[in-house]
Amino acid sequence: MAVKWTGGHSSSVLCLNVNMEGLVASGAEQGELTLWDGGGTPVGQHQFPEADDVTSLVFSPCHPTRLYASHGEIISLLDVRSLKEPVERFHVNEEEINCLSVNETNSFLAAADDSGTIKVIDLENKKVIRSLRHSNICSSVVFRPQRPQSLVSCGLDMQVMLWNLQKARAMWTTNLQEWETEADSPQSAGQFLNPPLAHSLSVASCGNVFGCGAQDGKVRIFRVTGAKFERELEFQGHSLGVSQVLFLPGAYWLLTGGNDGKVLLWDVGSDIGKQMKSPAKSLQRRKAQAPASTRKDGKLNKVALNEPVRILPRLTIQHGEKVNWLSCAEIKGSRRVLVADQSSSVSVYSLPEL
Repeated sequence: MAVKWTGGHSSSVLCLNVNMEGLVASGAEQGELTLWDGGGTPVGQHQFPEADDVTSLVFSPCHPTRLYASHGEIISLLDVRSLKEPVERFHVNEEEINCLSVNETNSFLAAADDSGTIKVIDLENKKVIRSLRHSNICSSVVFRPQRPQSLVSCGLDMQVMLWNLQKARAMWTTNLQEWETEADSPQSAGQFLNPPLAHSLSVASCGNVFGCGAQDGKVRIFRVTGAKFERELEFQGHSLGVSQVLFLPGAYWLLTGGNDGKVLLWDVGSDIGKQMKSPAKSLQRRKAQAPASTRKDGKLNKVALNEPVRILPRLTIQHGEKVNWLSCAEIKGSRRVLVADQSSSVSVYSLPEL
């Protein structure tokens, strides 16, 4: 059963974030922002005067009192000790922002918006240093842990892209729909009816493994190798689009939330353990073992790549409402999943010992 945190919002909660001290921030429609303690009591509130939806929140990884919030086309930096007025405001995006990410050194902030643009701001000099682009709405952008100049992004153009801030162009791009078509699987025909529009990304603590949730109900796991990334795994547990993916800290446990009202927990590391530990050798071994019919231009197609792996969720939470955002917090010594949905409350679930 979920514990409900109420009294913080009057409208649908859209986003969540937790700082290193366990303070939870939630953003909602109509410009509402609330801070919560670990017991679910509101300890601070702010109303943005423009009343634009608060679409993304991210605490600084170095300064737990600094909170970045996107509302409409604006990013506000707030000091959680005093929420009266923003400390700074950035108005560099031209359309509504969908996702914010700050790198682990707190030197760069990335903001992805409805135009497909990702604006990267140098936080020390307070100026835009890069303007990166998708061809449709950019739904998610995430800096990679341990690599402060590198980030991944995805969007409704079905593209997943790897960027380095030293370069203006993407280092590597994958089109999820092209991959499905290449695989020549029985599901391919249905892809055009339910295309894999990419909604959410999360990067594991190692910085080299990331997951992507898409509209076709599938989760795809990628591994970065140098200046490109390889497809490691694909699995499906949601009957509708996957709105949120979240790697838990320090592990290959992945939470997914869907439009079907489910929250699922996956042990990605145990299911592809050998591939994760030695991706290059493993890939060569799988290529050597694969029959010629499963190879294409020297690469394994999806059938060969996924054939040895049958992954099932380790935990299923029947939340019942479309998931807008997932977060994770350590509360009273145990790990909890925080879920934002169409309601004005935050739902909290206990996770078993992993």
